[in-house]
Amino acid sequence: MTRLAGKCAMITGAARGIGLAFATRYRAEGAQVAICDIDLARAQAAAADIGAIAVELDVTDPASIDRAVARVAADLGQIDILINNAAVFTAAPVVDISHDDYAATFAVNVHGTLFTLQAVARHMIDRGIPGKIINMASQAGRRGEPLVAVYCATKAAVISLTQSAGLNLIQHGINVNAIAPGVVDGEHWDGVDAAFAKLEGKPKGQKKAEVGAGVPFGRMGTADDLTGMAVFLASAEADYIVAQTYNVDGGQWLS
Repeated sequence: MTRLAGKCAMITGAARGIGLAFATRYRAEGAQVAICDIDLARAQAAAADIGAIAVELDVTDPASIDRAVARVAADLGQIDILINNAAVFTAAPVVDISHDDYAATFAVNVHGTLFTLQAVARHMIDRGIPGKIINMASQAGRRGEPLVAVYCATKAAVISLTQSAGLNLIQHGINVNAIAPGVVDGEHWDGVDAAFAKLEGKPKGQKKAEVGAGVPFGRMGTADDLTGMAVFLASAEADYIVAQTYNVDGGQWLS
């Protein structure tokens, strides 16, 4: 499997979970990979395991974004692929949403996505690289949820940014698309389950069991279920795909 041979990829929030699954699959497909994460120690351990490099990145800080892009470009030679994976989750009834929680969630999920995309796009344009940028959206960006207003709004913004950036950057040969997972088991959803246990008064694990049972495929997704789409969108096979968001969710959202 060498569909990404010779390519250099930067993946944010990649020290664990879905981001690490992408990094691992990209390495198997022949790409050089930079695991970029705010937790540098964890990123270094993950990178050592798969033969990648680790770069510290706080996507809420423009200076950190610029440093990370420069470091990845210097260490790998260039950036052909970006996956904007870094994200945080929050949940609360609308009347309890705080200004601080709203700001923190938008800072990572929207600001981080836009300005990391911008910095990498500038690098690609300056070097004439026909790159691929993949944003991580969510089924939560397709519709609202009673207790997840802020997170849903951030992921709706990611879908919209993907459309606008995709239409703008294709003139430079840069494809921008997105992946919208459904419910994906793992460390992230353990946190989601804990949030719902508190808000809805449910035992730990009950929310996860409920949502898993509701997936038409018959189970929650795994990080590995998403890697095929991530490889496809980064490959030459997706050259004619522009500004799209693909559902990889076991049939939860139909479009």
